[in-house]
Amino acid sequence: MKIEETVILVDRDDQQTGTMEKMEAHIQGKLHRAFSVFIFNKKGELLLQLRADGKYHSGGKWTNTCCSHPRPGETTPEAAHRRLKEEMGINTELNFAFSFVYCTAIQDDIIENEYDHVFFGVTDALPVLNPDEVSSFKYISMVHLAAELKNNPGDYTQWLAICFDEVMAHYQQLSISNEQ
Repeated sequence: MKIEETVILVDRDDQQTGTMEKMEAHIQGKLHRAFSVFIFNKKGELLLQLRADGKYHSGGKWTNTCCSHPRPGETTPEAAHRRLKEEMGINTELNFAFSFVYCTAIQDDIIENEYDHVFFGVTDALPVLNPDEVSSFKYISMVHLAAELKNNPGDYTQWLAICFDEVMAHYQQLSISNEQ
């Protein structure tokens, strides 16, 4: 039996306004707290995951290293570390980069309305995939990813495309991005 997950509802200033069962929040399109993790190797390549086909949305699409929602009583950085370990088997230092709010219909009955906290990390540790969450991974240069998002948008999650320009701006500030 799958455990019911709860998300933290927030306002546009990321102040908690309540909690709601995860699927219900996505069906109603309620603004809730989320996070996205971007892990780079020391060559400056981004680690992407291919979402497992069985995911409740966006299965079989490439996306950032990991993303999810903090649980009530859990800080967003704690949740980011937890999910990075659960999905990709990686434990590394994460640094907050920026936040953004987006709202988009993912499919007919799922609306992503998220206040998303973005974290960056750098490691050459190889992932150990959780097959319930992730079916594959690859490393990609940011220049190649930019071209892929333009030429093959249907292969990637919507939120990756939405935040990519800001991710790129922060990536260019990392010392690793200058080593290519």
